[in-house]
Amino acid sequence: MGQTVRVASSAEQQNPDRSAQVADEAAGPTPASPGAPPAEPAPEAARTAGNGLWGSGMPRWLPRAMVLALVMVGLFQLADWAFHELIDLFVMLLVSFFLSLALEPAVDRMAARGVRRGVGTFLVFVAVAIAVGGFLTALGTLLVDQVAKIANDLPHLLDNLIDWINRTFHQELSLDELQQKLLKDSGAIENYAQSAADNVWGVSSTLIGGLFQAFTVGLFTFYFTADGPRVRRTVCSMLPPAKQAEVLRAWEIALAKTGGYLYSRALLAVASAAAHWVMFALLDLPYAAAQAVWVGVMSQFVPTIGTYLAGALPVLVALTTDEPVDALWVLVFVVVYQQVENYLLHPRITAKTVDVHPAVAFGSVLAGAALLGGVGALIAIPAAATLQGFVGTYVRRYEVTDPRVDRGEQRRQRRELRREAARRLRRMVGGDSERK
Repeated sequence: MGQTVRVASSAEQQNPDRSAQVADEAAGPTPASPGAPPAEPAPEAARTAGNGLWGSGMPRWLPRAMVLALVMVGLFQLADWAFHELIDLFVMLLVSFFLSLALEPAVDRMAARGVRRGVGTFLVFVAVAIAVGGFLTALGTLLVDQVAKIANDLPHLLDNLIDWINRTFHQELSLDELQQKLLKDSGAIENYAQSAADNVWGVSSTLIGGLFQAFTVGLFTFYFTADGPRVRRTVCSMLPPAKQAEVLRAWEIALAKTGGYLYSRALLAVASAAAHWVMFALLDLPYAAAQAVWVGVMSQFVPTIGTYLAGALPVLVALTTDEPVDALWVLVFVVVYQQVENYLLHPRITAKTVDVHPAVAFGSVLAGAALLGGVGALIAIPAAATLQGFVGTYVRRYEVTDPRVDRGEQRRQRRELRREAARRLRRMVGGDSERK
């Protein structure tokens, strides 16, 4: 017995913590004191502490959000790349859409008379192709003949130019000196010719690309025009009935404004061509009809710079005639007719077709050119007219009765009243003097 007790005592001495734990288990749970608060469970962070990065307090949704953000960035980059790669296709589709809006009224009239839309569209395309081909043929003939004539008359023109410079600026230039200077610079001319020859392939590829784009635009325009009702039905079938009415109303406004724009421009082009043809015929300029058609088309269908391009060609042609002073008369007539067109013809013709303020038209042309270049400048005015018509349909307008809105008009009315009162007073004074 004594030996056993000694062994246990030595074990208790060696492991006192274990002995205390055994004693506590034997005694059972310790009753809580009356005033002590109940023990709280350990927090989640304390239970997961020491388990690595994912257990250090990071929300469970964060990894999924990071993956989703990476996917969204990738999709945005893919969409941006696809958009820049397809921007040319989008521009061609936009041009085709506006061309189809311009051609569809004529096809609708033919369809109303029993002609199939495909056949009617083909006939309209043939008529447009004949008109464009005739214009380009006449212009090409004019340019070829004028270039040949200028090449033949170049020595005579140079002599006249040198004589005018010597008389005006008191110089002593001669044709031989110019030829010697030209021969000295022959190396630069050869380098320019060599670089131009090297760029022949680039010019050819650009020409082929332009022809392919023109063919693509024509193909889409044909489909949009021939299948106009089907296209509208397809678009509206994806929208609720309330939205369908809005889309069709916008489509009708676009048809009316685009057709009206081209109709007004065609009338102005005919008027301009007729007036310039009469003037060129009176001056006995060569190819008067072709030059008049050039002026009419370029001044009406090329925005902003069309007027200057239109007047430049007949002025240059007039300089090659036997009376170069005719170029001055041509320039004066072009300037005067432009003013008559801007202030008399254009407002009356476009009042019922497009009805776009000149400032709005000019700003839309600048915006279209900045966005899409020359194509944007061409379709800017029909697009602005369509937007203006669509907004005007839904914007309610009220009558302005406040006289402060136009002070200049008030001053003009007061001035007219004073003049009328002065005239009446003079009449009264004159009548009294006659009676006496």
